[in-house]
Amino acid sequence: MENVTRFNTNASEFPDQSTGEPSITRMVTTVMPTADISPPPPPPLQKQQRQQRKLKSYSQPLPRSEIPRCRSNLKKKHSLDEDRPLSSVDCPSSFSTYSSLPDEPIPEFIGAGGGTGAFRLPPRAAIHHGRPPPVEIRPRPLRETQTGSFLRAIACTASHLWAAQECGVRFWYLPEVFEGWEGRGRPRIGDEETAPFRMSVRTAPALCLLVDSETGLVWSGHSDGKIRSWRMQQPAEQQQMAGFSPAASRKEGGMGFKEGLSWKAHRGAVLSMAMTSYGEIWSGSEGGNIRVWPLQAMKHPSNCQWKKDTSVALVERSCIDLRSLVTVEGECPLSTSNVTYLLSDNSRAKVWSGSSLSFALWDSRRKELLRVFDINGPVEARPDTWSSQDLNVEDEAKAKISSGSKEKSHGPSFLQRSRNALVGAADAVRRVAGKGAFGDDNKRAEAMTISLDGIIWTGYTNGLLVQWDGNGNKLQEVQHHSASVTCLCAFASKLWVGYANGTVQVLDLEGYLIGGWVAHNGPIIKMAVGGLFLFTLANHGGIRGWYLASPGPLDNAVQLELASKEMKYTKFENIKILAGTWNVGQGRASHDSLITWLGSVVSEVGMVVVGLQEVEMGAGFLAVSAAKESVGLEGSSYGQWWLDNVGKTLGEGASFKRVCSRQLAGLLVAVWARKNLKPHVGDVDAAAVPCGLGRAIGNKGAVGLRMRVYDRIMCFVNCHFAAHLEAVNRRNADFNHVYQSMVFTRPLSGGSSATASASNAQLHRWGSVIDKGRPDLSEADMIVFLGDFNYRLHGIGYDEARDLVSQRCFDWLRDKDQLQAEMRAGKVLQGFREGQIVFPPTYKFQRHQIGLAGYDCSEKKRIPAWCDRILYRDNRSVSLSDCSLGCPVASSILQYEACVDVTDSDHKPVRCIFSVDIARLDELSRRKLHGEIVVSSEKVKSLLEEYRNVPETAVSITDIILGNQDTSILKITNKCPKDKATFEILCERLCDVNEDELSSRIHSKGILGFPNWLKVSPAVGIIKPGKTIELSVQHENLRTLEDFMDDAPQSQWTEDTMDSEVILTIKVTGSRSTESRTHQIHIRRTFK
Repeated sequence: MENVTRFNTNASEFPDQSTGEPSITRMVTTVMPTADISPPPPPPLQKQQRQQRKLKSYSQPLPRSEIPRCRSNLKKKHSLDEDRPLSSVDCPSSFSTYSSLPDEPIPEFIGAGGGTGAFRLPPRAAIHHGRPPPVEIRPRPLRETQTGSFLRAIACTASHLWAAQECGVRFWYLPEVFEGWEGRGRPRIGDEETAPFRMSVRTAPALCLLVDSETGLVWSGHSDGKIRSWRMQQPAEQQQMAGFSPAASRKEGGMGFKEGLSWKAHRGAVLSMAMTSYGEIWSGSEGGNIRVWPLQAMKHPSNCQWKKDTSVALVERSCIDLRSLVTVEGECPLSTSNVTYLLSDNSRAKVWSGSSLSFALWDSRRKELLRVFDINGPVEARPDTWSSQDLNVEDEAKAKISSGSKEKSHGPSFLQRSRNALVGAADAVRRVAGKGAFGDDNKRAEAMTISLDGIIWTGYTNGLLVQWDGNGNKLQEVQHHSASVTCLCAFASKLWVGYANGTVQVLDLEGYLIGGWVAHNGPIIKMAVGGLFLFTLANHGGIRGWYLASPGPLDNAVQLELASKEMKYTKFENIKILAGTWNVGQGRASHDSLITWLGSVVSEVGMVVVGLQEVEMGAGFLAVSAAKESVGLEGSSYGQWWLDNVGKTLGEGASFKRVCSRQLAGLLVAVWARKNLKPHVGDVDAAAVPCGLGRAIGNKGAVGLRMRVYDRIMCFVNCHFAAHLEAVNRRNADFNHVYQSMVFTRPLSGGSSATASASNAQLHRWGSVIDKGRPDLSEADMIVFLGDFNYRLHGIGYDEARDLVSQRCFDWLRDKDQLQAEMRAGKVLQGFREGQIVFPPTYKFQRHQIGLAGYDCSEKKRIPAWCDRILYRDNRSVSLSDCSLGCPVASSILQYEACVDVTDSDHKPVRCIFSVDIARLDELSRRKLHGEIVVSSEKVKSLLEEYRNVPETAVSITDIILGNQDTSILKITNKCPKDKATFEILCERLCDVNEDELSSRIHSKGILGFPNWLKVSPAVGIIKPGKTIELSVQHENLRTLEDFMDDAPQSQWTEDTMDSEVILTIKVTGSRSTESRTHQIHIRRTFK
């Protein structure tokens, strides 16, 4: 089989075809068969006069006698300079007329040094053995599909998982999480593989959720300052409509279930909510505002509008503004920072409120401020001073901007002064953002929760966990991870910690680590417990359920079943990617040149990646570009011209859509995808790394785009490295700097509108999403490096190089290629692959000189070189790895060509067509399979049945009569010899008692919901195996502050003066499930 070259050139430039065997190292595919295609003869070339010059290289060229000759002897020194008729033997194929792709890939060269360190392949597997098997409630959606519906928080009831989103709320019915959408209508775009859910009507963005299982309501706080209620059990007709028809749901009102009661709680957004043991909702907002809303003033929502209006009026009249209560003579001890945390300590009748660096402890019965804390512990109550710090930081920024803009004209140049002002302003803004409200980013509180033993836990940005007792005294500090803590969740005898790098850790209540795993590839922003599961919400919108018993034997049993049936949830895709690079030398290409380069083969591919270098240069332009980058701006008119014209060549709008672009000075990279592929392409991020003067100027450097294609990460990096023959080490250093320091963020411009309008709640509050000490590029499944790498030919002179090019002796020339020599040594592009080069060197040419006779013949006579290259790395660890979930991206090169007929620049454009096989998870199929395993595997069923068991308990008394200020002791015994039992005491019913009979006024006051006169301590707790705990049930003749308010509802102060009967429910659960048993205690209160 003959080795065939494919490149666009004139037949007169080549004698007979060489039949020499290729000398490329590490051949990984067979040689492409010969194609019998002959192009029409081009016009004859003008003869070029040869010029002699002194060779300039860092190594001596071989003597002429030692230069190997190809099969046809050299009859002239430069056949490139001769004119003769076209022969089909000389040019067996022309890329511009080639209409179909070959069936077989071309050979590849593989660089040494891959697979270790920063070049180690990212771990991929069908089953991640380092973590428990999750239930994918909502697989990670593409960011672009979530405009207006990003999830912000989750909360759980016994049978439902609720989520707050930008357009309202949604919920999942837990028994349906293993099912699909069959028979339920059409899901929203981006939620095709999500478990079936129901959506509410459209509202202002929901920011927080509060579950009240006793009243059957879920409360949501919104950005418009409203609190809304939702029934846990929605009418069937509303459930059937909700969640479908995305077009309808985006309309005002939309389709879906409706809210019950709603009222304006704050002027600003409602950021946090908590419910106390006395049935009151506490809400926190911006500016340190906290308000209390007694639930007994709220009547259950009704469809009757006038009843709703009446309830709203009662609620608003009963409001208590706590900030106003503690403000004396204009001085307030509370911070003006946003109240992001509210936590009810029901066992002690207290409430914690907090922001990033300050906390406050309240008496929930009296509404009194008990103590104020900073991150280190209690502080003296004092007037607010934090707001002045905020102003000082803002003043600093304003002063910096002002000083930069008032420079006198007799100083540096206008351009330099403008750049200094912009850079100074950007630096001030960055420092303001970095300092935050209190000027300390190393230890900011990001999460707070309370465990059933009454311990308060706070998590900080430095990974620290701090324990506090119920009175606000610091107990101990614990740290098991260096990443920022982003959320906390306590249930039974365990504490779960979510981190900014996606890790979840399980701790016991003493702070000892039980286990941990990487739950998501992004920050975990919320966790909730429901049923058998701990649910985690990542900032990208994905939700996973983890068994409460994890890590444990159940994980191994489920993993074995899933691993044995991998093919049932594996899908395979294939896409063709056209990658093109061109150093345009500050010029603009003709339409014909763009057609030759890209348009002639675009019909064969699904994605197009274009990298351009030297779009625009010059000292002035580079300085302006650097200034724009410093304030988050990019792009130029020349860059936009190229984007528009390449888009026209590709048929943008009709066949293709632009995915994203990124420009840094003269570097420009852009990606287009076919319309039918575009829905599977998203999560687009961009990056730029300057390598010019001081690693700050973009005349050299790289721009990159990162995106998910069929849920696999692909990166495309356009580079321009240091020039000149002897600068090999500088080019190696440029690559290493780009690879190590390229950090992807949201595109500055040129991206999709969906990306630009992403929710503020979804922006990374914690900096880099995943900080593993590895570069962002190393986490990609496929990386394509393309551009003007500027590597030259060494050990050869100008004349020898032209002679070998004329004879098409590319095997020998490749041995002189600096890039492949450095790759063999493992010094650059470690582990990357490149198609066999069978086209002439692409540099340097005289503009508008057709064919290879246009090589530089000026006084400098630069030696021809393959400066313009395209290389890649995929998931294959060995040459012939098959595509699978363990190796999800396996690529090959179908064509690797230069377009020699294009003469608009001193470089020739290069293009490469990849055939990319992708293996991806079918999350819907795997979730269904998981559900089948749960009901069919005997071992799994046995373990789940064991986890659902609730420890047996006994109570010492079931009827209690209390007089004024009487106290009774209630004992609860855990009869289980090996499992802990957790208990929670709820007030199920409160009745007023007349002399003859019970009245009809029977109501519940929400979670716990004790009347004002009753104190149960502790109301929640943990009972060790075989142990007994004593509870104090006490009558208190105590009126709260609101009892004496003129506009308080009469029911609040008459409650203390009437005989009453209370039915308490003791709810007992185990530690691995929310399944429960109950005991009822009747308490009669009398004044007789």
